[in-house]
Amino acid sequence: MGMNMTEKILAAHAGLKEASAGQLVTCKLDMVLANDVTAPPSFKEFEKIGGPVFDNTKIALVPDHFTPNKDIKSAGLSKAVRDFANKYNIINYFEVGRGGIEHVILPEKGIVAPGMLTIGADSHTCTYGALGGFSTGVGTTDLAVALATGEAWFKVPEAIKVELTGDKPADITGKDVMLTLIGMIGVDGALYKTLEFSGEGVHSLSMDDRFTIANMAIEAGGKNGIFPVDELTMEYIKDRVKKPYTIVEADADAKYCDTVKINLNDLVPVVAFPHLPGNTKKVAEIDDIKIDQVVIGSCTNGRIEDMRIAAQVMKGHTVHKDVRCIVIPGSQQVYKEAVKSGYIDIFIDAGASVSTPTCGPCLGAHMGILASGERCVSTTNRNFRGRMGHVDSEVYLAGPQVAAASAILGKIAQPEDLR
Repeated sequence: MGMNMTEKILAAHAGLKEASAGQLVTCKLDMVLANDVTAPPSFKEFEKIGGPVFDNTKIALVPDHFTPNKDIKSAGLSKAVRDFANKYNIINYFEVGRGGIEHVILPEKGIVAPGMLTIGADSHTCTYGALGGFSTGVGTTDLAVALATGEAWFKVPEAIKVELTGDKPADITGKDVMLTLIGMIGVDGALYKTLEFSGEGVHSLSMDDRFTIANMAIEAGGKNGIFPVDELTMEYIKDRVKKPYTIVEADADAKYCDTVKINLNDLVPVVAFPHLPGNTKKVAEIDDIKIDQVVIGSCTNGRIEDMRIAAQVMKGHTVHKDVRCIVIPGSQQVYKEAVKSGYIDIFIDAGASVSTPTCGPCLGAHMGILASGERCVSTTNRNFRGRMGHVDSEVYLAGPQVAAASAILGKIAQPEDLR
């Protein structure tokens, strides 16, 4: 029986020759991840089991949500992570100023790789499927058990094949691809399923596009998103990944519960209206919607390509007088590259605020909270009611090119509107 990529990875980590949808398997884990929000409650459960951790080299702890600490409570959360990392000598612990947003820095630093099985106490752990691995989010108790045993159980998900054809147009980003897909199938269209991306169109997607797309698999209800490993993947990991890894390919007769086809040539810039990522509309077809804030960054769109795209749009322009524009590089490395490339100067000259790496505004934590009635165009991944502040505020999801154009014009817009 043929297997898709996810089935092969789960079977291998369960010590089985094969696995199929619906099967329950217990797997050995390659990496276990947590942040300053999810780690502390897991530590309490872990201590009930008793230490030590299963492997201090296969755990990553990244304080990134409420950091730099915004208040006493958040400082306590970070201290709990710091103390645990010191107690158990966690190798992949990333203090403020030495890393960035978890889902940006783990690929960047070569901690995740093709064929790996990664779980994280954060729903956007599915990001790493961009590298051809299986990665998914878990809850507090599962994380605690994983810290102690290095194992987790899974129900093998059914798989949806997403066939991409054509070439991505110059004015389109991975965010447009994924928002289009979620708009097609809905926020529960891939509920507990794998989104396996395939087809010739994959080759026109940059690695940053793929990270964005895999990151938002959860916004369609997906268990994980996963891409095939190609030349671009290999180039990305060449100087990053130092440990052994396994490249997995779907069998020609692999089983899928559904197939969704997207011709990249047909895509146009889109935006997801409140209050769901699947409420997708074409920018060119919407009426004028005035905005109060723009956020460019997050684990979805805080990489160097996102900074470049936004800077190219904003160069020579000024942020609209009624708009606050906040730019947040996803990691210290991205920040440094953006400085060297002149992007930070462009943002500041345009009147934008540039922040140190943090999840901050994405989850309504700090660095950009919305008041009642305010609207924000954001490159983050969720626009649920109250996500970024007051329950009567609104968040519109978009790619960096749309966000930057919107900041300049003071309304939801696309770069061609500036011409």
